[in-house]
Amino acid sequence: MKNMFRALMRNAGLNPRCMLTVLPDWLRYRRDRQAFRSMAGADTMAWGNDLPILGEWREASGNPGAYFFQDRLVARWILDAAPLRHIDIGSRIDGFIGHLSVFRQVEVLDIRPQPIEIPGVRFHQLDLTKPLNDSWVASAESLSCLHTIEHFGLGRYGDELDPLGHLKGLAQITRILKPGGRLYLSTPVGRERVEFNAHRIFSAATVFAWFSEGWSIERSAIIDDELRVRESDGPDALREAHCDTGVGIVCARKMEP
Repeated sequence: MKNMFRALMRNAGLNPRCMLTVLPDWLRYRRDRQAFRSMAGADTMAWGNDLPILGEWREASGNPGAYFFQDRLVARWILDAAPLRHIDIGSRIDGFIGHLSVFRQVEVLDIRPQPIEIPGVRFHQLDLTKPLNDSWVASAESLSCLHTIEHFGLGRYGDELDPLGHLKGLAQITRILKPGGRLYLSTPVGRERVEFNAHRIFSAATVFAWFSEGWSIERSAIIDDELRVRESDGPDALREAHCDTGVGIVCARKMEP
């Protein structure tokens, strides 16, 4: 119940910890505002609407989390591989896709619309829980799906509820990829569980099972709970994962029939 209350507060834009500091931060802002306006030269620029930003004076210069390290790592792998056509499924537009689009064309498939045109990005709105058009089957030699598969079937993004949605999504991804093509996939790893409706967290053994037949794991990486990154050729990095909510990353090649 406590976690549910915190989630409701967070979704309403309320942070109890911030509420404890907002008053002293507001007083600091008022002092700074008054001091600034009394300084010589303060009248050289027109004064607009006040827009208080509180508390950033005590924060670090940026907050690189697991997505930051994941996006850089997989973008480098794809840069090295230099595929002719690369398709992404559901990864962050304002993160990983932004990295890729700097050095290559990328096609993005997502269940949600994307109304803004982005240079280097071709967008397709597509629900991968539905039957695929034949034009998508074996259409790409390179495909990424970062922090996406764990959401399939939880309804968070408007998809239909389905406890096996992640397995159906994996089957569709396999169909899109050509034989011999590479899949770059990441997902939360740790003690296996569903944290509805945010995501699923899979054990490393479950992720390995996805690639046990018809695949060869060429590279893997783990970002642990302390944001330490371990990368290896083959599956060793993921096999040695010990975390509660880390990120497992795999580059696997789809075997020829």
